[in-house]
Amino acid sequence: MVFLPVLDLFAGAGGLSMGLAEAGFTAVAAVEANADACATYRAHHPGTKLYEQDVATVDLATMKGQVAVVAGGPPCQPFSVGGKRLAACDPRNGVPQFVRAVAEIRPQAFVMENVAGLATRSAYLAGVVDELAGLGYAVEWQVMEAVGFGIPQLRRRLFVVGARGGRFCFPAPQGPPVPAGSVIDPGRPLGQPNTSPVTYARNPSLRPGPYHGHLWNGGGRPVDLRRPAPTMLASMGGNKTPWVDTLGIVPAYHAHLVAGGPARHGRVPGARRITVDEAALVQGFPAGTTFCGPRSSQYRQVGNAVPPPLARAVGTALHEVLAGRRG
Repeated sequence: MVFLPVLDLFAGAGGLSMGLAEAGFTAVAAVEANADACATYRAHHPGTKLYEQDVATVDLATMKGQVAVVAGGPPCQPFSVGGKRLAACDPRNGVPQFVRAVAEIRPQAFVMENVAGLATRSAYLAGVVDELAGLGYAVEWQVMEAVGFGIPQLRRRLFVVGARGGRFCFPAPQGPPVPAGSVIDPGRPLGQPNTSPVTYARNPSLRPGPYHGHLWNGGGRPVDLRRPAPTMLASMGGNKTPWVDTLGIVPAYHAHLVAGGPARHGRVPGARRITVDEAALVQGFPAGTTFCGPRSSQYRQVGNAVPPPLARAVGTALHEVLAGRRG
């Protein structure tokens, strides 16, 4: 296999670079402003030239002719359903910098990843696609479901891919959903424990299923180990960290409330927050991946990362286009 050089923008902890590496690409350069994420990236990509600075301050034109693919996940807060969704009016919007990189470098192809919420901003997304297409690329976009690619998590991500001289086709799902219990053992936590308590909500809000109701304080939901986990959020670390029910309290308490029983108070017996290591496995990182910085920063890096298996699937399809085997 011929490994094609990539520039990874907004590289974070390196999930995109890691997945693309498995698909036949090599990150020769990356840009990331966060110091902790840079330390994590260096630990797993020692051969990559890493620019520890804002993408807007990098002279991207110097990389013209040096990379075959520009890839990256611009900051997603402007489009996230959990934020104000200001899009182009949000100063954190990194999409214009990604478009600038493509315009100045003119690579063979590009891969942009973002939250699914960007797809709902149809006029904005259409404008971005038109701008990229105007640079000479056949552009395709799709919201992909992580559960179809071996990732034990309910996660929807938007990919915008463009190529010269061939049309990219998104890969089909590669298998049935994988349960969270495939990577999380309730009785054997991995890594440093998260001691943030799990407590009963004073005013529980019942939903049809025990794992979807607001029965507990904080934003962290219990994980049904028989099914894919809820989305790993960048806000994990405290009471927004998903947790594991080691004593079967969740279904029993839900049934208790449905039957008209009174709300309980205090800590939930047997509940434990998932660790950084477990969150990383749910995100699709290989076992043994290390994250640098304080624990809150490590959780944030995991939640912000592109799941490597999803990047690998997109990268494999793109490598075939660039190799002239399809399109």
